[in-house]
Amino acid sequence: MISLLMQGHWMVFVMILFALTLSLTFHEYGHAVVARWFGDRTAERAGRLTLNPLVHIDPMGLLMVILVGFGYAKPVPTDPRNYRSFWGNFFVAAAGPMMNLLIAFVTMNLYALGLKLQVPLFDTDAAYFLFGFVATINLLLMLFNLLPIGALDGHYLLPYFLPRPLARAYVAWNDRYGNYLLLGLIVLAIMGVPVFSTLFDWSQRLTAALIIIS
Repeated sequence: MISLLMQGHWMVFVMILFALTLSLTFHEYGHAVVARWFGDRTAERAGRLTLNPLVHIDPMGLLMVILVGFGYAKPVPTDPRNYRSFWGNFFVAAAGPMMNLLIAFVTMNLYALGLKLQVPLFDTDAAYFLFGFVATINLLLMLFNLLPIGALDGHYLLPYFLPRPLARAYVAWNDRYGNYLLLGLIVLAIMGVPVFSTLFDWSQRLTAALIIIS
């Protein structure tokens, strides 16, 4: 990301920063609103039931976006003891990635509709890049957060698909080693191992499958 500024591509930098900020904000808002639906008002009391990006963006996470092109937002605080359903944890965790999927779906179909209606603004290289990147980065966030390691959303989802003894063993293992494994993946990506680039490629391939307007 920072290399874009050094090369003078400040407009591309701004567009990417906008897409990532939007995506992270909606992701965290998804967690907050579904937690509220299940009876937990912890996020609401903390002022996180909002689409204001200033509330959700973490300064260090934003710095990582600028330096390495990928970052994180402040985790939404929740209290599972307040959930009215056994499935509360599952749906609250899934809400973030599903919000990213929804944004990608709306973005690609809005772009397809603009082209179908022959709106001049949509038939430009800038529009192609912006809509495609917003969709791709949201799919990337979805796939990354579904990894069942560390504090990522996937670690809340996986136990629901495992037999109870195995689920308990997995939770104990992830509590002990998950964050180290997640940190290891990030370090490998910084060192050049194609961790995020592989997920990015998968995300790009998925964008076309989201279009229902022809």
